[in-house]
Amino acid sequence: MSEAITTARPYAQAAFDAAQKLADLKGWSEAIVNLAEAVTHPEVHAIIGSPQVTPAQLESLVSGLLGGKPTNQLNNFVRVLIENQRLQILPEIAVMFETLRAEAEKTVNVVVDSAFDLSVAQQEKIISSLKKRMGREIKLVCKVNKDLLGGVVIRAGDKVIDGSARTRLGEMANALA
Repeated sequence: MSEAITTARPYAQAAFDAAQKLADLKGWSEAIVNLAEAVTHPEVHAIIGSPQVTPAQLESLVSGLLGGKPTNQLNNFVRVLIENQRLQILPEIAVMFETLRAEAEKTVNVVVDSAFDLSVAQQEKIISSLKKRMGREIKLVCKVNKDLLGGVVIRAGDKVIDGSARTRLGEMANALA
């Protein structure tokens, strides 16, 4: 896993630089995420790994997966991935690209797990609090996790704020032991 991340870093940076130069971070992001999802599909993964498939056939397949009319730069990026046999690390490239994009756009993707649906007012309160704390625009995704007894678990990048009842009960049990 760490080897794939190390290998993916320069490709993600190159894609980000090209997208930024073209002022098309969103378009590149969508294309890379779609390709990353496609290469994890078992059938596509088998084709990519097959020695019987030529680079030209792979390029044709990937162009079909991109749909529409991809830019020359995006086609060149895909061609480089194919030539260097790096299509399999597209999921890691996508994650790194999204991190670079969020940094450039001063945004943070935040996932909130809660025991129950959060009201709009609760979501707005979380957004305003995190925006003040992190100094960035917040993109909030709320999920219901029935395993939580109560409270919320907030994940923003590598930061985790665990305000769940389960964690608090565990802390109390440790303190009493």
